[in-house]
Amino acid sequence: MCGIAGYIGKKGGLKKITVCLSRLEYRGYDSAGVLFFEKGLARLEKSIGKMDKLERKLENSNSDTLSASIGHTRWATHGVPSESNAHPHHDCYKKIFLVHNGIIENFSELKTQLIKSGHKFTSETDTEVIVHLLEKYHKLTRNFSKALDLTLKKIVGAYALGIINTDEPDKIYFAKLGSPLIVGLGKDEYYLASDPAALAGMAQKIIYLKDGQRGWISPKEFKIWPAKPTIEKLNIKARSAQKSGFAHFMLKEIFEQPESLKNSLRGRISKNGSVKLGGLEATAKKISKIKNLEIIACGTSYHAGLIGKLLFEEMANIPTSVSLASEQRYQKNATRPNTAHLFISQSGETADTLAALKKIKPESLITLGLVNMVGSSIARETEAGVYNHAGPEIGVASTKAFTSQVAILTLMAAHFSPKNKSNKSIISELTKIPEKIKKILEKNDQIKKLAEKYSDSPNLIFIGRKYNYPTALEGALKLKEISYAHAEGTAAGELKHGMLALIEPDFPVIAIANQNNIQEKTISNMLEIKARNGLIIAITTEGDKNIASIADDVIYVPKTAEQLEPLLNSVALQLFAYHFGVSLGHDVDRPRNLAKSVTVE
Repeated sequence: MCGIAGYIGKKGGLKKITVCLSRLEYRGYDSAGVLFFEKGLARLEKSIGKMDKLERKLENSNSDTLSASIGHTRWATHGVPSESNAHPHHDCYKKIFLVHNGIIENFSELKTQLIKSGHKFTSETDTEVIVHLLEKYHKLTRNFSKALDLTLKKIVGAYALGIINTDEPDKIYFAKLGSPLIVGLGKDEYYLASDPAALAGMAQKIIYLKDGQRGWISPKEFKIWPAKPTIEKLNIKARSAQKSGFAHFMLKEIFEQPESLKNSLRGRISKNGSVKLGGLEATAKKISKIKNLEIIACGTSYHAGLIGKLLFEEMANIPTSVSLASEQRYQKNATRPNTAHLFISQSGETADTLAALKKIKPESLITLGLVNMVGSSIARETEAGVYNHAGPEIGVASTKAFTSQVAILTLMAAHFSPKNKSNKSIISELTKIPEKIKKILEKNDQIKKLAEKYSDSPNLIFIGRKYNYPTALEGALKLKEISYAHAEGTAAGELKHGMLALIEPDFPVIAIANQNNIQEKTISNMLEIKARNGLIIAITTEGDKNIASIADDVIYVPKTAEQLEPLLNSVALQLFAYHFGVSLGHDVDRPRNLAKSVTVE
């Protein structure tokens, strides 16, 4: 949950590093630091807080050409945000510098041993043990590559490492296990980064490092061992990492959803309404044998999975369960015969989801992935899968990735049951969703006023039924993430089983009550709230005047198939959460205590 950047080449590395770190700031923003060479001397600069503070420190600095530079944005795990805990960390002699994303599980034991042998620690982090081990083994071997190999054998946990040995100022060493790290290839220049989006417009090609791979980059060449790397073209455009006139990345990404959904659907639906998913074609025989499906995910992806459960059961007649990856990985499972497992993750690097995948893979009929990041660990570890193609998502609170996940789960459900004729009408309606989302985005100003009206509310409840129960959970999560208000999502039918005790005069409840065959049930729940003088903000279908007579405020969305209502309702809820958080003065792109890619447990 930290961001790593590295550069070596003919141009000054400092500018390149700060650009990369700014693009990676969504991964961590409690502190930042860089190590670069200026007039032949290694210079270390760190700052607490966001990247702009570090950039001010570096205003009059220039790095040498053909010398290595590394940088880091931190999300605290071990030790409070402070300059001493910020990366890069160094050895006792300030000869070896290191940045790290991940977690070292046996750091306490290693630290005790190193202190006993005379090493001096300056931070509270788990990371610092790595650089002291490198110091120890470099003294013994006088070969840095060997020292790196010996160090990696000693540590237990997950890591992506960028390392500079000042005796070799024209090299950056690296290693990966369980945390994302890529090598970028330019013209006579090389990069390290935690995310390919950081290298948009700079590197032409990239290498997605595999677990266990390590190596080095220098101005003219690179070396990676033990396995031969695969070089791929980087297709991310530089503007993907820019706000493009929007106040925040989150708002930009909300407004990108008509286009991101088109990209997710493009080439996957034929003129006759049948679904073609190329990533699943090679495993068609196994897919035909699926009798049960388990979806495993975390956070927003888990909410998409809950919608997916209903889609698979209704459209494909496949009994489906949904598990939180952070819980599933510790459960003793009795896997039923012919059970497939679907792992959903925006980044494809979510630590708990990846751990659950590795645990259950030997028992599964087939492991499938639904990820947005091409070449990510989950994409490589699963047997088959589907990419979102939603484009880079910079805002910590997921928006376009969520709607893309729901859309693709709809396609997958139809793909798993190609002979179900009723699915074709749903798929046909799915192609109209991007234009219907545009109509919701046109209500941005109205939703902004509504959010501002309720922004002094410290507590809110979101309710929904069937497909809109997970939508309520997701709406509450979005509000919590970026406004820090206490929001609860619940099934509307569960109000009487405890949640109704919270309702008092002027307590706001967001009720998702589209015109469908269960609307009357939701209306009865709304009346229970009104009977206790609670306030109701309703989301319903255009033209529904009945809801307006009950609710205090209404957000209207276009009519669509019940299975696709979450795609429209969630956009309205994203806008509500965004404006709610902005009105309170929060940095909605980088909410406190959270990071985009959860790569540690």
